[in-house]
Amino acid sequence: MAKLGEVRKCQVLVIGAGPGGYVAAIRAGQLGLDTVIVEGDKAGGTCLIRGCIPSKALIHAAERFESLQQHASEGGHMGISVSGEAEVDMAALVSWKDAIVERLNKGVEALLKTAGADLVKGWATFTGPKKCSIETKEGIVEIEAENVIIATGSSHIDLPFMPCDEEFILSSTGTLDLQNLPKSAAIIGGGYIGLELGCALAKLGTDITVIEGLDSILAIMDKEIRRPLEIWLKQHKVTVHLKALARGAEIKGKGASRKVHMTFEKGGEEQTIKVDKVLVTVGRRPNTKGWGLENMGVRMDTGGRFIRIDRKCRTNVPGVYAIGDVAGEPMLAHKASAQGEMVAEILAGHERQFDKVAIPAIVFTEPEIVSVGLTPDEAKERGEEIIIGKFPLAANGRALTLEAEKTGGFIRVTARESDHVILGVQAVGSHVAELHSEFILALEMGALLEDIADTVHAHPTMTEAFHEAALKTLGHAIHSS
Repeated sequence: MAKLGEVRKCQVLVIGAGPGGYVAAIRAGQLGLDTVIVEGDKAGGTCLIRGCIPSKALIHAAERFESLQQHASEGGHMGISVSGEAEVDMAALVSWKDAIVERLNKGVEALLKTAGADLVKGWATFTGPKKCSIETKEGIVEIEAENVIIATGSSHIDLPFMPCDEEFILSSTGTLDLQNLPKSAAIIGGGYIGLELGCALAKLGTDITVIEGLDSILAIMDKEIRRPLEIWLKQHKVTVHLKALARGAEIKGKGASRKVHMTFEKGGEEQTIKVDKVLVTVGRRPNTKGWGLENMGVRMDTGGRFIRIDRKCRTNVPGVYAIGDVAGEPMLAHKASAQGEMVAEILAGHERQFDKVAIPAIVFTEPEIVSVGLTPDEAKERGEEIIIGKFPLAANGRALTLEAEKTGGFIRVTARESDHVILGVQAVGSHVAELHSEFILALEMGALLEDIADTVHAHPTMTEAFHEAALKTLGHAIHSS
């Protein structure tokens, strides 16, 4: 362990114990490198502590509640009836969520220890490229490293005119810690974070209004893929204002009757709505300030947002690497983890570079959305002559038994016409997130449509829908006309 009053020297210093940092430290330790990892919060980072994992816990609980409501409705559902109405205890739900987070946090710490990585809990300040001071509860620890891996992650973006107080104006973090379910909420930002939380709260019974500045929600996805989600939002009475810009919020009323009067501009006119809570989900910014990056001599990219790296995650400073959200888009946990593992192996002498065919993007709304590789429009923009096949989940037996078809979901495959190489796969529907692994594997291995078509897929499973989508692209789907 690092000791007060002495300089701790190491081969690898990792700053940040998020999904990129802790993976880098574990792998470096496994490879026999003397490794120190510094974290000012809890090991696991935003994704584990206040992002991906807790939000998916909330989403799962919301699905359970919605299902119980169906069973408790007149006549029941699936032949199953439940007497009495389902109720939500948000404090208990949050406590259950927190227990999952705590378990995973302890698991990460145990894995670091097993790998031989030295976890220092504190905040790092760099005075040079490879030298920093760590402010711990016990005092200052000085560290000098042969190699540094910057994995500082990203943070929620506040609106300057509507700062989050985590009581009425909430970030995603505050939303995941709600002790009482709001009757109404406005979500500023119709991206994946806002819509995931919005769908979950809508299932729990909150009246949701979405304020989005662009001309569509979830603009990162194409129109065809977004459509089932747009239908679900309409069916669940979620109000969506497009080309609308938030202008401000004022808390009015007394005691428990206090409301947020939120003003937004749409079509040149100002409108005001009254809600219990406002969720600000307008994106995230890389954490590049407050820890001495300016003292390291590291260059930023042309936009000035991210640390500039090459395909080996090297910065312009020898021996200094950057991974994850701080090093560019896409800002996804699994990208950070892959980069962290790669850099650790590079430092151990392995020949590696980050050269992925595609990085999967998944949105855990209702329905779920998966995108791997190129969309049809993106392929055409690259000058590809393509063929496209789309298979509806309504024609898949397993999807029907899981009620995964009810959202109008499908799997769409895009392939090069000349050689049938698969260029991209998109899917929308309940439970489709778990299908992404076959999609990404197909792209990484350069699979042809015939490779998928000739592979036996177990019946009854939803993976058969991918098999059928490949057949459809070839022009001869079995279970679809």
